[in-house]
Amino acid sequence: MPSALLSPPGSIVPLLGNEAIARGAIEAGLDVAAAYPGTPSTEIGEALAEAAKELGFFFEWSTNEQVAAEVAIGAAWSGLRAMCFMKHVGVNVASDALFTLAYAGTVGGLVIVSADDPHAHSSQNEQDNRHYAVAMGFPMLEPSTPQEAKDFVYRAFDLSEKYSLPFLVRSTTRISHTRAPIRLGEIRERRIKGTFKPSEPDRYVQVGVYARKHHAELLEKLRSIEKEVAPEFVVLRDGSADIGIVTSGVSYTYVLEALRFLELDAPVLKLGMTHPLPRDVIAEFMQKVGRILVVEELDPFLEEKLRAIAKEAGSGVEIIGKEGGLLPRVGELNIRLVLKAMAKVTGRTPPIDFSRLEERAKPALELAVPRPPVMCPACPHRATGYALRRAAGAAVYLNDIGCYALLFQKPFNLGDVTHAMGSSIGFANGISLATDQRTVALIGDSTFFHAGIPALINAVHHRRKFLLVILDNRITAMTGHQPHPGVPITATGEEAPAIDLETLVRAIGVEDLHVVDPYDFKAMENAIREALKHEGVSVIIARRECALLTVRRLRREGKKIVPYRVNPEKCTYCRVCINTYACPAFVDTGRVMEIDPTVCFGCGSCVDVCPYGAIEPTEGALNWRGEKIGV
Repeated sequence: MPSALLSPPGSIVPLLGNEAIARGAIEAGLDVAAAYPGTPSTEIGEALAEAAKELGFFFEWSTNEQVAAEVAIGAAWSGLRAMCFMKHVGVNVASDALFTLAYAGTVGGLVIVSADDPHAHSSQNEQDNRHYAVAMGFPMLEPSTPQEAKDFVYRAFDLSEKYSLPFLVRSTTRISHTRAPIRLGEIRERRIKGTFKPSEPDRYVQVGVYARKHHAELLEKLRSIEKEVAPEFVVLRDGSADIGIVTSGVSYTYVLEALRFLELDAPVLKLGMTHPLPRDVIAEFMQKVGRILVVEELDPFLEEKLRAIAKEAGSGVEIIGKEGGLLPRVGELNIRLVLKAMAKVTGRTPPIDFSRLEERAKPALELAVPRPPVMCPACPHRATGYALRRAAGAAVYLNDIGCYALLFQKPFNLGDVTHAMGSSIGFANGISLATDQRTVALIGDSTFFHAGIPALINAVHHRRKFLLVILDNRITAMTGHQPHPGVPITATGEEAPAIDLETLVRAIGVEDLHVVDPYDFKAMENAIREALKHEGVSVIIARRECALLTVRRLRREGKKIVPYRVNPEKCTYCRVCINTYACPAFVDTGRVMEIDPTVCFGCGSCVDVCPYGAIEPTEGALNWRGEKIGV
């Protein structure tokens, strides 16, 4: 967390959008926050974890998003101000609790942040969570800049308490991960402790007769918010052109740039609250123009609603956007896409010849070396993949969400499926039932705690036959080393009881269990072969901490990282090392293989990969067991 986050009121400091969201909650008097790490939302938690120590509010990395939501809900029902946040697919996990929440309402301010990921930069889909706001009955705010992200979160807490409803704040990757100057406000006092005392006996009892009553109350609250609050979040820019633009979120910034480039004086309606929509404001805007271009990410969410409003108001305004293909429904918007669309509908010539730019860039792009994501040097998951490829051979490989998902790439090709948190084990249940194929499921330690346990219970209870490999690198690595229930610390660094994976797996009823260091290729391969013979569910816990944690610890202890090398006299240039192990430290010179000493972490796991013994330690290097060795 940058120290700037806790700068005094009135300061203007550079913050990421996610850090600005954290500051907005802090300024609003945040008491409790909970989350499960997931890009692009993670930095909200990183900022809060450090601020919590200084300001005294509570923050936790929860086991999964539903638990995080329920922690925040419980605190808000007790009168405290609470927030939970998650990436877009995390809302799927939390949705069971959230759908009913709008009926129950809240006492203390409750804000849920959904960080959507257009273009699926770090996600399995491009899900547009604005649809959730409508389905759940949550009022929703969409900031267009990091400054608005802070201000909207702050305002959402007050509105949540005024209407006794949770508020959803939708961010996207470009808001979450953009750094901008943020003007800070006053930090309110916290409430510290609350009291759980339902305002009426049936308030939190959602059974049929009460649920129907609360549903009617929810609809009435939303009608009030539409009239009283939604217009507050409207930005209206007048213009003389016959075409108007309706937009929301980060798309508003692209619209302003495109207007400037085209020197176009068009009226713009920016909607900061997109559920419920300010229908009267929109209907009035429609009377001023003959056509409306809707610019939004991802789905034609506003576009469809504007068509309905136009029909209801009897307006003949033409509404254009994504439905006709003018703007794409896949990927992020950007200034180029918006500029080209606006130029097309207005008949103006863009000041930039994009086709010419693309033609000029083509030779350079052809020379650029592809840079797909790869596992780090010394990553223990690489060793697990190497052993699986050798010992398990042809099988159905079901991957999960984590760094190890990269094993789908060459040379491992271990990833017939990568779908959702915990689904590798669930799918293994179905595939092992439906086929006689050898089935291997892979899941990380954090992901197993998050969503893998129920599916493993199911497999044991129904006597399924497959191999589950839990890749235990002792941390939630993919999102930046957040703790999980399997490690002995909390989000804010306090000691905590660690849940032992081996004990948990045995308690579920798994009889065939192996705990192996994946760097020990021989032991790992033997464990895989033995496990595949077992008539039932076998589990291998491949346990070695994330290499980045190891390097960090060694540097803290003042120990030097000593790389390995390839002996050129022994290297036959068979390329087995790079073709089967693929550590990024390997360098193919076209004549012999080398190891880049600036990349090598000195783990020594690759020594046994070379069939000719050409990979050797340099003086002072350690082997993978931590034993000192030399040439």
